[in-house]
Amino acid sequence: MTFRFDVPALDGRLVRLEPLTAVHATDLQVATEEDRSGYGFTTVPRAWQVEEYLTAHFERARDGQLAPFAQIRKSDGRAVGCTAYWDPRLWPGRPELCAVEIGWTWLAASAQRTGINVEAKLLLMEHAFESLGVIRVDLKTDARNERSRQAIERLGATLEGVLRSWSPSHAPGEEGRLRDSAMFSVTASDWPTVKSYLHARLDRHLGRQAADR
Repeated sequence: MTFRFDVPALDGRLVRLEPLTAVHATDLQVATEEDRSGYGFTTVPRAWQVEEYLTAHFERARDGQLAPFAQIRKSDGRAVGCTAYWDPRLWPGRPELCAVEIGWTWLAASAQRTGINVEAKLLLMEHAFESLGVIRVDLKTDARNERSRQAIERLGATLEGVLRSWSPSHAPGEEGRLRDSAMFSVTASDWPTVKSYLHARLDRHLGRQAADR
């Protein structure tokens, strides 16, 4: 049984998540060539690989594996990264969605630590729990990626453990190898507390930006 995502654009104050299309390619080619020093464990295409990257995402979307988004920075209207729902899991014997993962996430260096990631995750989890009706959202990262692990923990997600030799490694020179993956989750019972916490974090980001103007 294949699940078909039907997700609209998700609009926030700092970021708008638009279903990914070829229209976003030019902006993403610029975004991906900013400072790449933070991408050691993450799949982020080079500018000349963006079209191939988008084609692969579109194929995954047609297969029902993925609902990809461009992350549009609202201050200038530019696509500054990508993110996605993926690995949809259904209730046994039923067509309804039970759980989903948020992944394939990257942001240009200029969009990091600006509140965009916080709001994007808030928008994605809000839609997952309150519109798609899931009971669980997964997030995972390379167990060695301390920066990513800390960022996920700051979203209010719970570390459930490290799954050994679980996912393909995205680290340079490790093509074809498996990595240990740190698995995090937010459940439906966690969501009210996590939602309030993320709104408070977002408000702090917006307050600091207003003070800097």
